[in-house]
Amino acid sequence: MINSLRVAAIIPARGGSKGLPRKNILPFAGKPLISWTIDQARASRLIDHVVVSTDDDEIAEVARKYGAMVPFRRPAALASDTASSVDVVLHALDLMEQNGSGFSIVGLLEPTSPLREGADIDGAIHKLVETPQAESIVGVAVVECSHPAFLLREQGGFLVPYTGTPANNVRRQDVEPLLFLEGSIYVAYVDSLRRRRGFYHERTIGWQVARYKSLEIDAMCDLIAGEALMTARLEGKLT
Repeated sequence: MINSLRVAAIIPARGGSKGLPRKNILPFAGKPLISWTIDQARASRLIDHVVVSTDDDEIAEVARKYGAMVPFRRPAALASDTASSVDVVLHALDLMEQNGSGFSIVGLLEPTSPLREGADIDGAIHKLVETPQAESIVGVAVVECSHPAFLLREQGGFLVPYTGTPANNVRRQDVEPLLFLEGSIYVAYVDSLRRRRGFYHERTIGWQVARYKSLEIDAMCDLIAGEALMTARLEGKLT
């Protein structure tokens, strides 16, 4: 809770992952992938309820083991490849309100972003509440090697600079700093989310995270890289 506003965290975890089957409960740095996000949400000083939305019995069992609430099963229509994350969050909020649990702020925390920290979640919530004109906040990270100044396209079989300026004539320190939506944190006022049906719009601000935290686990190479990064952080080599 912050300023008497109740905060819920929704962790969406369907069972039918295609790119990396069963990825939400695959072993990651010694425990199931989803458990890292549950631990981070529970470590938050501001989140009142940590809820996992899933259609899968095994995921539900793992989620409960690590301290999350699983008060309902997600319907099949919201567990398809085409279902939107916003609809999943609103479904969870609706059911909780029907059971007497209303919230003013909601966070969407994807289990495929295990490198965020509880301090990132609390920092984002604080920044949202302390920014009067903002209605939502999302995780962002600095664009580096994929900055438009260094991008190329193929034209007639040859490489040409995307921006018109040859990339080898551009110094990294001279380009305009840009950010990208990195996916580890989405927080919004519930009334705004219901009205806008999205976390990103003209009233959205950013919570900047270290670049390594932006890694999303969508393929085996991500899992391998993510475990190495998590191990390095646990050993105090990354902050």
